Amino acid sequence: MTRRSVLAAGAATATLAATPPLEAKPLPKADQPSSVAVRLKVNGKERSLSLDPRTTLLDMLREHLRLTGTKKGCDHGQCGACTVIVEGRRINSCLTLAVMHDGDAVTTIEGLGTPDDLHPMQKAFVVHDGYQCGYCTPGQICSAVAVLEEIAAGVPSHASPDLLAIAFSDDEVRERMSGNICRCAAYPNIIAAIRDVAGGRGTGKGKA
Repeated sequence: MTRRSVLAAGAATATLAATPPLEAKPLPKADQPSSVAVRLKVNGKERSLSLDPRTTLLDMLREHLRLTGTKKGCDHGQCGACTVIVEGRRINSCLTLAVMHDGDAVTTIEGLGTPDDLHPMQKAFVVHDGYQCGYCTPGQICSAVAVLEEIAAGVPSHASPDLLAIAFSDDEVRERMSGNICRCAAYPNIIAAIRDVAGGRGTGKGKA
């Protein structure tokens, strides 16, 4: 290494240090996401919204429709606090975009019952103290309602009492509810509430 090469390297470094950082440029207007029209039936009511296509179903419910019963827990589909029922199937609303459900029927905890007219599952959670802090409860209840429908759909109409007992067993319900986390660990009471509602279904084919 010579004195000349050291000086040249130093000059190059100084030049780079003096170069101003590149500034982030805004996207051309044509490339920016535009709003899209979305129509859904939420808790039995037709709703029309204009949304950023990146809006999740969860944020649409909470921020645009002010249905804050559906909770944002992990926002990664791991806790189940945001569970809602879409076209009869329970889903994590934080993992799906609102635009993907254009025309769908969505049921949230507010759509299951009211303080004056509770859904049987809501009543059972109260009776069996199936909650503590209550944050996960809306997702737990929506999931529990859908779980009983899932089980009933797989049970033949002529099923024997033994088969019904297996289909609606605590182990089966626990497995199906495993995606809904209760950090307060009220699981025994939650299972008791679900078992109570399942017991009132007769053959398991009736509506909870």
